[in-house]
Amino acid sequence: MMASSDVDGRADGSLFSDQNPSELDALCPSPPGPSRPQRNYERIGGRTGTSFCQTLIHLLKGNIGTGLLGLPLAVKNAGLVLGPISLLVMGIIAVHCMKLLVKCSHHLSAKMNQPSMTYGEVMQYGMENVSWLRRHSRWGSRTVNLFLIITQIGFCCVYFVFLSDNVKQVVEAANATTFSCQVNHTNQTDVLVPSFDSRIYMLFFLPFFILLVFTPNLKFLAPFSLLANVVMTLSLVLIYVYSLMNIKFPIDLPKVGRAKDYPLFFGTAIFAFEGIGVVLPLENKMQRPQKFTQVLYLGMGIVTFLYISLGTIGYMCFGEHIGGSITLNLPNCWTYQAVKLLYCFGIFITFALQFYVPAEILIPQVLARVSERWQKPVDLLLRTLLVIITCALAILIPELDLVISLVGSVSSSFLALIFPPILEILAFHTEGLSPLATIKNLIISVVGLVGFLLGTYIAVIEIIARNNVKHEETFHTYMVQ
Repeated sequence: MMASSDVDGRADGSLFSDQNPSELDALCPSPPGPSRPQRNYERIGGRTGTSFCQTLIHLLKGNIGTGLLGLPLAVKNAGLVLGPISLLVMGIIAVHCMKLLVKCSHHLSAKMNQPSMTYGEVMQYGMENVSWLRRHSRWGSRTVNLFLIITQIGFCCVYFVFLSDNVKQVVEAANATTFSCQVNHTNQTDVLVPSFDSRIYMLFFLPFFILLVFTPNLKFLAPFSLLANVVMTLSLVLIYVYSLMNIKFPIDLPKVGRAKDYPLFFGTAIFAFEGIGVVLPLENKMQRPQKFTQVLYLGMGIVTFLYISLGTIGYMCFGEHIGGSITLNLPNCWTYQAVKLLYCFGIFITFALQFYVPAEILIPQVLARVSERWQKPVDLLLRTLLVIITCALAILIPELDLVISLVGSVSSSFLALIFPPILEILAFHTEGLSPLATIKNLIISVVGLVGFLLGTYIAVIEIIARNNVKHEETFHTYMVQ
C-alpha cells in the first residue's frame, strides 16, 4: 500500500505541511519542469506522464499488501456468508469514497485555480469553502497528514510483526521441512526446533530496517521494488493454487460469525481497502487524467475480487485454524517455505517505501531548524529513532491480526470512510448539494465512525486479553520449572 501526494516546500514552519510525499514520487518522479502550481499538464495532459496501464499497475500495487493475507481471518470473524458480502459492500463504499475525493479535488482545483491538489489541500480548501470553518482550515490538512503518518507507521509496525512471525515459523520448522506439501491445517510438524520469541526476531531485523531507510534516494530501490512485486505476485498465485486444491468438503463453517468479532473484521477489511491516499497522486501523474475514473473502477474491481476470493477460499481451506496471515498456515515444505521468505523479501523492501511518507513529512520540519553542517547527522538520527519507535510499538503488540485490525480501525477508517463524504458536503456547500446526497454522506461517515470506535475498542480489549494469557502461561511455566 502507498500513501498520499506530492511534497514541495514547507516554508510555513507548521507541524505538518500542506503537501505530502508518496512512494510514487520516489520511484516515479514527475518530469522536470516548472513547480507544481504551473504544471498544468498534470491535469490536462500534453506532456509525459503515466499511461493507463502504468496507472492501473500502481493502483493495484497501492492496494495489495499484507492486508490481503489477513482477509481469510477477517472472513472467519464475520462468517462464511456475511464476510464476503460485507467485503463487497465495503469495496463499493471504498471506491465511492475514492471517487468523491477525486470529484472534490476537481471542483476545488477549478475554484482555486490550481492544476492539482493533495489530499491535505483538498481538506484545507474544502474547509475554506465554509465561512465558519475558514479560520481553522489549515487544521484540515494537518489532520489528514496526521492520519497519514499514523497509517504509514502502522503499516511499518505490521511489517515488523509479519516478518518476525513468518521467519520464526520457517526457522522452527527447518529440520522438519520436506519436499512433500500435503495439507496440514494446523501447520504443526513432527519435529520443531525451539526458537526465540517473535519479539527477539523483531530486534534482529531492527538494524537491517535502519540501514534500509538510510537509502539516500528511493529511486535506488526501484529495481528491488520491481523484483519484490514479481515475487509477491508469484507467491500469491501459489497461495491461491494451494488453497483451492485443499478445500475440504463438506464445508461446515459458521455462515455468520460472532457479533463481538465483527469489529475485528471491519478493522482488517478497511486496513486492506485503505488505498485512498494513492488516488490523487496517481491521477495527478496520468498523461490523460480524464481516463482515471476508468482506471479506478477497473483497478478496484480487480482488488475487490481478489479480496473476496482469497478471503473466502483461505477460510474454506483452513477453517478455524486460519492465522493472522494465510502464509502462517501454509505447509512446511520447501515450496511454501520459499513462498513465505519471498513474501518477506517483498515486505522488507516495501518497508522503505511506506516509511518514506512519515519521514518526509516529519524530518524536514526539524532539519529546517538545524544548521547545515548538522543536517545529515540529525537526518540519520531521526530516521533511526523513527524506526526504533516503530519496532517498539510492534514489540508492544506482537499479534499480527490485532495490529492490522487496530491500525485499520484507528486511522484507515478516517482516511477511507469518514473524511471523503464530509469533504463532499464541504466542497459543494455553496452549490446546493441535494438532501439525499447529504444523508448518504452522513450515513457513510457515521458507519466509519462507529467502525472506528468499536474496532479500536475490541482490538484493544483483545490485545490486553492475549497479553494476560501469555503472562499467565509464562508464570505457570516458571512455577513448574
